[in-house]
Amino acid sequence: MDMKKRITLELRSRSPAEIVELVVDNSRSADGEVEGLTDEFTELEFLSMVNVGLSSLAKLPSLPKLRKLELSDNNLSGSLETLSEKCPNLTYLNLSGNKIKELSNVEALQNLKSLQSLDLFNCEITSLEDYRESVFELLPQVTYLDGFDQEDNEAPDSEAEDEGEDLDEDGEDGAGPTGDYDDEDDEEEDEDGSERGEVGLGFQVNRGNQEDDEDEEDYGEEEEEEGEYDQAGIQGQKRKRDVDDEDEEDEDD
Repeated sequence: MDMKKRITLELRSRSPAEIVELVVDNSRSADGEVEGLTDEFTELEFLSMVNVGLSSLAKLPSLPKLRKLELSDNNLSGSLETLSEKCPNLTYLNLSGNKIKELSNVEALQNLKSLQSLDLFNCEITSLEDYRESVFELLPQVTYLDGFDQEDNEAPDSEAEDEGEDLDEDGEDGAGPTGDYDDEDDEEEDEDGSERGEVGLGFQVNRGNQEDDEDEEDYGEEEEEEGEYDQAGIQGQKRKRDVDDEDEEDEDD
């Protein structure tokens, strides 16, 4: 499918000004030029034209908001000066798998002041002696070359960054429900804890009452036993007095 037709299909009845991301990978450019893109794509931030047969960027329209541009596996060897004119706010540029052989081919990227990440993997330029040092010196604004900085630290994953940005943008909306759920859980835990505490306290009180009742019963039994002993003693003493009285009566007789 040619590039122009592919772009028309990707629009899906939308106007070009509504498009933020556009991917036309593996479509074909008949004459090696950009086709189907116009200045109407004013909101475009991400454009991917991988393996479309490009040999020139001369017909690239003005894309002032474009930040990420994928141009890998094409036939580009020059005309990169067009990028600084038409896409001045680029931060990421992938030119891997193209026909870039000399440092002079990328010198035109010096005017891309916001460029942070550049990929030249599988280009002949990478075989030059001191390739990385030379590119970093030529393009001081670039932090990552072929996925690594000057200290060989790997670049952060761009998709993860995008997800992080989405989360940050939705942070307030996303954080609210989560906080509410946590509060509800805490309240439920507090209620459960209170119920358990009340049950435990009730159990202790009941147990204490039972123990008190048992103590009172034991004490009552002891008192009854003592009462029985006292009653028996009184009766014994009464019987003794009766016997003594009888003896006295016999002596009188």
